[in-house]
This record gives sequence, C-alpha cells and structure tokens, in this order.
Amino acid sequence: MKVVIPVAGAGTRLRPHTYTQPKPLMPVAGKPIIRLIVDKLVEAGLTEFVFVIGYLGDKIRDYIEETYPNLHTEFVYQESREGSAHAIITARECIEDEDEIFIAFGDTIFDLDLKTMLNCPHSCIGVKKVTDPREFGVAEFGEDGFVTRLVEKPRIPKSNMAIVGLYKIKEVSALLRAIDHLIRNDIRTVGEYQLTDALQYLLESGVKFQTILVSNWFDCGRKDVLLETNAMLLNQRGYATDEFHLPETENTIFIHPVAIGANCHINNSIIGPNVTIGDNVHISYSIVKDSIIGNFAGLQDAVLNHSVIGSDASIKGMNLSLNIGDNTEIDFG
Repeated sequence: MKVVIPVAGAGTRLRPHTYTQPKPLMPVAGKPIIRLIVDKLVEAGLTEFVFVIGYLGDKIRDYIEETYPNLHTEFVYQESREGSAHAIITARECIEDEDEIFIAFGDTIFDLDLKTMLNCPHSCIGVKKVTDPREFGVAEFGEDGFVTRLVEKPRIPKSNMAIVGLYKIKEVSALLRAIDHLIRNDIRTVGEYQLTDALQYLLESGVKFQTILVSNWFDCGRKDVLLETNAMLLNQRGYATDEFHLPETENTIFIHPVAIGANCHINNSIIGPNVTIGDNVHISYSIVKDSIIGNFAGLQDAVLNHSVIGSDASIKGMNLSLNIGDNTEIDFG
C-alpha cells in the first residue's frame, strides 16, 4: 500500500514563517510536523510514500531523503494548487496501479490506531468531533459507522464530525475517475477541487466508507494550534528532553516539559514549560514559556510567552507575544 502525502500548500495561515519554511517542516515538540506524521505511518508498517510537493518543495524533498534513506519515496510536483483532489490526481502515475492507498495530509498530526484503519475491510475515513464543523469537510454517518454523506465546509452542518485528513481508499481507479469527473465538469467548492466532493461522488456510486474515530487531531495551520500541539506532545512520553540530556547551562532553570535541540547555549534564563528550542540556539537573560524557537535563533534580555520564533531570528530586549518569521532581527533595547 502506498501512502500519498500532499504537502504543496503555501501555508498562508502561518506566515511569516512559511515565506521561507514550508509548513510541514515547522518544528513541534522537537521534530518537524512531517516527521511526526511519517514516523507514525512507518511504525504501522508502511514503507512506500508519494509526496505531492509544490511551494518550497525542494526543502521537503531534501529533508525526507536525508531523514528516511531506507524508505521508498517518490516526489510529484503540483504546479498549480487547485485543491486536495487536484493534489491526488497529480500523483496519478504513481498510484493508478495500486490496489489501495492511504492518504495523509502533511499538516495534520494525529493519534489513532492505524492498524485498525489499515485492516478495515472497507475504504475508511478518519473523523473527530469538532466545535465548529463549518471550517472542515464533514461526515454524516449512521450507528453502524458507515458514511451516508460527505460535505466540504457546509454552511449549515448536519454533523459535527470533521474529516481529519486521513483516508484509506480501496477503490483507487474509481477515485481517480471521480476526480476526473470533478475536473471535467469544473465542480469546485470554495474555488477548489475537493477530495471530499470526489469521495461523495464515489459514495453515490455505491462505494462504502466506514468511519474511524481519531483520538487526537491537530490541524497545524495556525499559530495557536501549533502551540497547543507542541504542549500536548511535550507532555507525552518520548517527546521532551529528559533532565539527563539537557545542555550544560549557567544559572538556568528548566521547567519541564521542554525539548532542546543540539548545540544550544543557554545562560541566566528560565525555560519552560512547554517550550521547543531548535538546534544552535543562543539564549541569555531571558524567560521563555509556551513557545517554539527555530534553529540558529538568538534571544537576549527577552520575555516570551505563547510565541513562535523562526530560524535565524534575533530578538533583544522585549516582553511580548510574537509570531516572527525566519531571518528577522528585532532590537527593543
């Protein structure tokens, strides 16, 4: 079974960071988002991956090939980003001969029993209850768990079960034909060719879809969700840096959980809780909590809370909540 991971989006909701860094490479709990996704899929036994890349795609390709040299990986470039269904049809040559595929979107961190989903005898869709389903694709289904209707971003939702961007599809050829149908007839929702609409077309053609409830799901396309996900994962076993592997520091207090990268120099500071710090970061005379700091960043005389600081950013003398992109220098002195 091949895994298709669309990662061609421009990540506009996470700007300014995504001007220079593709969203799937944004760090969460010490690892890029894409690594958290791929690691879970590899743990479930999946070894063949197709990445649909676009904006800053070379960075994603370089990272995947360096991090996973033993996986079978293919990269397809999506020249025009026209929706989730368009991303899948872009990978047609890689998947058209497959008996079944697994689709996972590259900005969605999830927690579920993947083995149950992979072993499901039917095509299936991951779902999770949400407060405002108007922002998502929505699944309506009966007590038996089988889908009765799929709607993308409904104005008046009849279900609060959002589709979380995880799909196992057994009818691959039928899915490709359904997407062709959308494109030929220019059937768009919110201006794009949506995978939800293609799956609804399959449903109307008689294909059965079963729902799989997802325990946790984070769509890391917004700063607040990114920080919430960072805190949640750091509080789980295996993500935070333990006290025996913290860097040598001078007059610094760590309030766990924290994830600290390699070659960091930290002195006269308080770090934590819920802080991820990248590699080669220099921090002095600062207080940082509930934040993500990118690689090669520098903080001096700063107080940060609920902030996302990009790589190579330099900050001096401040006490604010920030959303600062890469290669930025701010001096409040």
